[in-house]
Amino acid sequence: MSFKLRKFLKPKQKNQEQVAGPLQPSLADNLDTLKGKTGNSSDVVIRELTIDSDSKLKGAVIFVEGIVDSNAIDEFLIHSLMSDPIPSKDQNENNALGIISDKVVSLGEVKQVYEWKELLESLMSGETIILVDGQNEGLSASAKGGEKRSIQEPPTEISIRGSREGYTESLRTNTSLVRRRIKNPDLRVKSLNLGKMTRTSVEVMYIEGIANDKIVKEVFQRLEKIDIDSILESGYIEELIEDQTATPFPTVFHTERPDVTAGNLLEGRIAIFVDGTPFVLIVPAVFIQYFQSVDDYYSRADIASALRLLRIMVFLISLFAPAVYVGATTFHQEMIPTQLLVVVAAQREAVPFPAVIEAFIMEITFEILREAGIRMPKAVGQTVSIVGALVIGQAAVQAGIVSPAMVIIVAITAIASFATPSYDMAIAARLIRFVLMIAAASFGFYGLILAFIIMIAHLCGLRSFGVPYMSPLAPFILADADDSILRLPWWINKERPKLTASKNLVRQGTNQKPGPPTSRTIKNRKGNGNED
Repeated sequence: MSFKLRKFLKPKQKNQEQVAGPLQPSLADNLDTLKGKTGNSSDVVIRELTIDSDSKLKGAVIFVEGIVDSNAIDEFLIHSLMSDPIPSKDQNENNALGIISDKVVSLGEVKQVYEWKELLESLMSGETIILVDGQNEGLSASAKGGEKRSIQEPPTEISIRGSREGYTESLRTNTSLVRRRIKNPDLRVKSLNLGKMTRTSVEVMYIEGIANDKIVKEVFQRLEKIDIDSILESGYIEELIEDQTATPFPTVFHTERPDVTAGNLLEGRIAIFVDGTPFVLIVPAVFIQYFQSVDDYYSRADIASALRLLRIMVFLISLFAPAVYVGATTFHQEMIPTQLLVVVAAQREAVPFPAVIEAFIMEITFEILREAGIRMPKAVGQTVSIVGALVIGQAAVQAGIVSPAMVIIVAITAIASFATPSYDMAIAARLIRFVLMIAAASFGFYGLILAFIIMIAHLCGLRSFGVPYMSPLAPFILADADDSILRLPWWINKERPKLTASKNLVRQGTNQKPGPPTSRTIKNRKGNGNED
């Protein structure tokens, strides 16, 4: 068996060594090697042509169909190579590719390639390759294109007043959406490729002079450390660069909105763009960031603060509501008002299960309905989840399996989890909810309080690229607290967060507080003004 395996691997290793070397001067040899490496794939187009009719110079244009702009290749590359003659004074020089690059090819970016590894990587990334007979090098011309999704409003981050633009699966489109909002030359974009098989394009964006240099360096170190076959979505990178894996709480923020990315960049954070996904990673992330909405910064400060407090309260309800019900009905009946206790006791009289089993049955049932609604076709998914919850809840109450009060508690908890702005934080609450119910069923409110203290200690111990996860609350930083639980007016929020920004901390000038003019004038009907 091992002999057969070695025999099978030998030609493959030889082929890899051959492809890893430099290009050959013979065009026919290069094309044969290329066909062997790509396996004569039908989408790899090899267009052999005569570049100049006078000099009879043979060449080939190679591209992968579907990921290039075919019209640009035909009009600006193939047509130019076949129709534009090489000047007679240069025909005897052994620099045909340089002449083609300087005087024939009219595409934007052209670079020379010498190694097979570099050529294949450029070809599979959507570049167009030009090979000429007698030259042991080639040209890589940028003609990326193909079908892609248009810019639309992101479905996961709906804004009432904000922009309707969302990221797409095109890497360059996504970076351009941020460039439109931050028209500053200090906005840096650094590229790298991750994944040994996929060679996925990844770009890191930050603002020089605002982002902390140590955090920027740490981001690049963690990205360059990744050694994996494929990067198909930003979630691969998120799981490989986070500080701590043993936690249900997300420590890397992601968004589909370019205005959210721009706002975080201006606070000193770093954005990671991944080709093929509309989700952009933003680091470092803090806990309070997951309760902020883009509309908070487009509305008045008092309205935004009230809504942010509502979101935090909703999160606590989704976290503790079932556990509080279980603890109160199991251990602490004296804390329930007498009339309400009589009603709850009458409802639970026919229920054969303890409160914790009752809560688990309803919570797991609702989680199944919610997951089924997400996976089913969009036209029927929402209807099935709503109707299923109503029918099952009503049938469970009539059968005496659960009490009506438990159905109400679970429904409120589910609605509260939907109201949490961040999907990742809502999932974390859904998982921790079961742990809290077990603690309340075992030790009552004492166990619930102990579990809450452990959760707070765990949150305070988390880091996101070295930044404390609970900052600016723990450690408490007064200067950064103006945009945490409350969103204070812009004229108070004068400085950027100190833990993410490094040098340029001041974001606005002095005396930005608005106010009425010192002299007020009341206009009468004739247009004359009378001062108060």
